[in-house]
Amino acid sequence: MANAIGMIELNSIARGIEVCDYMVKAAQVELLRASTVCPGKYIVVVGGDTGAVESSMKEGIQKSGECAVDTLFIPNIDSQVTLAINMTNPIERFGAVGVLEFYSIASAITAADTAAKAANITLVEVRMGCAIGGKGIVTLTGDVGAVKAAVEAAQQGSELMVGSTVIPRPSPKLIENLL
Repeated sequence: MANAIGMIELNSIARGIEVCDYMVKAAQVELLRASTVCPGKYIVVVGGDTGAVESSMKEGIQKSGECAVDTLFIPNIDSQVTLAINMTNPIERFGAVGVLEFYSIASAITAADTAAKAANITLVEVRMGCAIGGKGIVTLTGDVGAVKAAVEAAQQGSELMVGSTVIPRPSPKLIENLL
């Protein structure tokens, strides 16, 4: 499991694919996501040991040049974040649902980490850019008080936030749709 995460967002898909190759060759990292995102950008997300992710990011940033739009490096990432990025975090039970929406993918990943560290919640998903206009969305669940605390903590230090909500008693149809 990754204890650090790094992300580079580029405004060129061709350069993004090339940068991805350089990043995974530069260090022993796990490729968590490499894909196009709206509107015509490309993201590369890697995880692993802090030193390896740092080396991979250094190489990726250098090779990105003027095509780099945004970067993110988080050492000591909460283990739920990488699972939520891949939508593989086991959800034992749904409680209240919290949603955080950002104009930036990096902001959403940072908020997910903050929320997971702030309260006893379960991250459901960190959605990154695809079919949502390049935005980032974090969905989480837990007891109402924990969800409110997590959403509030994530909002405190967040950048480029669009909005958030807490749904205390979500409909079973909504829960089914979130999965």
